[in-house]
Amino acid sequence: MSFWDHLEELRGTLFRSVLAVVLVSVLFLAIPERLFKAVLWPSTSDFILYRWLGLDFSMDLINIDISAQFFVHLKMSVLVAAVITFPYIVYELWKFIAPALYDHEKKAVRKAFGMSSFLFYLGVAVGYFIVLPVCLMFFMNYQVSDAVRNTISLNSYISLFTSMVFLIGLLFEFPTVILVLSNMGILTRKQLKGFRKQAFVVILILAALITPSDPFSMFVLAIPLYALYEFSILVCKSE
Repeated sequence: MSFWDHLEELRGTLFRSVLAVVLVSVLFLAIPERLFKAVLWPSTSDFILYRWLGLDFSMDLINIDISAQFFVHLKMSVLVAAVITFPYIVYELWKFIAPALYDHEKKAVRKAFGMSSFLFYLGVAVGYFIVLPVCLMFFMNYQVSDAVRNTISLNSYISLFTSMVFLIGLLFEFPTVILVLSNMGILTRKQLKGFRKQAFVVILILAALITPSDPFSMFVLAIPLYALYEFSILVCKSE
């Protein structure tokens, strides 16, 4: 295929992927109450982690921007739609990439693509059920003075929700990259073991960038990310 033929194929891949996200987004735009029942669940007292720990925790959200609720609804519809359609997007990318690979490369990349959806949803679940509620409890219970009451805006909550859930899901894709590089002979298990200290520092930096700027939430996120690095060493094929 010529360069322009490849470009046309890429355009088709992107169009179908975006179309899938848009169609699912329209569905969530039509059912805001059901969508935000799930989005706001970690802020309520009946959230599963709080009940499991026997904690009585909840938070009240306020809106201080006249257009915030509309744009938050739009943003969350698109993001949740992207999460739901993630396996289809991965499939479209695989169809575009596969013809350009040799047989041994196809085998390596196929395994990685097959594992990517599971790891993405695992990361989303870790962020939603563990990291986000732990951070919410810490920040809501932290006060510099009794005279200062925590009143949380909707935008502030959604910002934390997005970074704690969706970005963590993307970070959990790291082993898929390692699996591809390993099967292609670019990266070895010995190299990964030798970079443990450097990897720990990078993970702390990433956790600090994603979470609010406090040591507690940073380490809450850094722990599963480092566990993911150790898992990457295990899936690495090349010694």
